[in-house]
Amino acid sequence: MHSQEAWAFCFADPAILDNLPMIKLLVGLGNPGSEYEATRHNAGFWWIDALARELKLSPVMDKSYHGLVARGSVRGQTVWLLQPQTFMNLSGKSVAALARFFKIQPEEILVAHDELDLPPGQVRLKFGGGHAGQNGLRDIHAQLGTGDYWRLRIGIGHPGVKSEVSSWVLGKPMPEQRSAMEEAVARSVKAWPLLLEGDMEKAMQQIHTALPPRPKPPRKDNPTPASGEAG
Repeated sequence: MHSQEAWAFCFADPAILDNLPMIKLLVGLGNPGSEYEATRHNAGFWWIDALARELKLSPVMDKSYHGLVARGSVRGQTVWLLQPQTFMNLSGKSVAALARFFKIQPEEILVAHDELDLPPGQVRLKFGGGHAGQNGLRDIHAQLGTGDYWRLRIGIGHPGVKSEVSSWVLGKPMPEQRSAMEEAVARSVKAWPLLLEGDMEKAMQQIHTALPPRPKPPRKDNPTPASGEAG
């Protein structure tokens, strides 16, 4: 994607181009518990895990913010990493608690999450917009009172049938899909210096890749049984 196209695609309000803030809070969405660890819905957790390793940070549980939290100083800037432990549907409770306490503005937040509309191996950076039915984003919208924050959309593919979406996101990807997702996570994490500096145009150029052929997904999957708040 050329940079001009990228800007047109990503910004809900062109005025934000005049004053790009640095990212202070990086959030990964997922569900807590070993039964969900390897599922597609936890791609955001995978991204924060990779970023924590890159920054040599170790998130720990903080009940005040309902999640695993790490605080670091990177190039003189305080940076927060967060993995909500509320289950996906209540992610906003965790994000809003930390953001409000430390006076972090929505435009200074980046949320990494699984994306049905992108194939495994593809990642897209986006500012603003709707939640597209992603329940974690839905609750963040509600708790922050706005959708004007950054999203890192990690492709997990689509089952092809709407009725199978729930079991798809809570299922484990096939080995080739998992490999493609892990490579995408590793590639996009390398853009962290640009993200923290607020240089989103260069971050997009580094993260975005050509759209690979979209494989036809299998009809059968092995989903992890959902619990009450996991979707």
